[in-house]
Amino acid sequence: MASGAELENATTGAVLWSRDAQVERPMGSITKVMTAYVVIEEGGLNRAFTVPKGIIGYDNEFGASTAGLVPGERYTALQLLYAMLLPSGCDAAYTLADMYGPGTKDFIAKMNATAKKLGLTRTHFTDFSGLPDPTETSTYSTPRDLVNLGRDAMKLAVFSQIVAQKTYYLAADRWHGEHSWKNLNDLLSSYPGAIGIKTGQTQVAGACLLFEAKRGSKTLIGVVLHSKSSLDDAFDDATTMLNWGF
Repeated sequence: MASGAELENATTGAVLWSRDAQVERPMGSITKVMTAYVVIEEGGLNRAFTVPKGIIGYDNEFGASTAGLVPGERYTALQLLYAMLLPSGCDAAYTLADMYGPGTKDFIAKMNATAKKLGLTRTHFTDFSGLPDPTETSTYSTPRDLVNLGRDAMKLAVFSQIVAQKTYYLAADRWHGEHSWKNLNDLLSSYPGAIGIKTGQTQVAGACLLFEAKRGSKTLIGVVLHSKSSLDDAFDDATTMLNWGF
């Protein structure tokens, strides 16, 4: 079972079960939920942005997951959100952070300011993707804070629509190549009623999953941090928690 976890009623916020809910841990790409939140709140999702050259060094340095973006291509912010949230594209996260900062440093400052505004008192960001930059633990949160972040993010119609998609196809045009992005959150396929949210994984964070599911009039939201060694373990932990909750 995960080292840190929490399950709540998504409507009332009532805590149903938790383990080390206030212990700060790295959470990998669950970080991208905050990146998406900042972008969506700022708006302008139909604006087109050019993919910067900086994605190459950034992705290579950390062996990051990518959405296959190429420097010089142009995408709308909405398309970049799909590229970031489904295949967990760190190249898309870099592009959004660079454009919406403007500059990645200013964007990270916006992430931390938003965390403070949302009352996430035990959350801190040093990277917009959740990669170990500058250290494995410099970006961190707690199960309680992440569930609260997930609840706020799922209130945004654009966000909840994106994270519920199993796949997203983008045809090639004069601005960019063709893409078919698959959501890394296999809970959407394996668990009836699953409607989101985001996977995360680094060597130190382990397998992580922020998740939400709805059955009838009941919606549950939860998170597991450091579930053994693979995302399958995180999906199994989430399934056990949701079955118990429902």
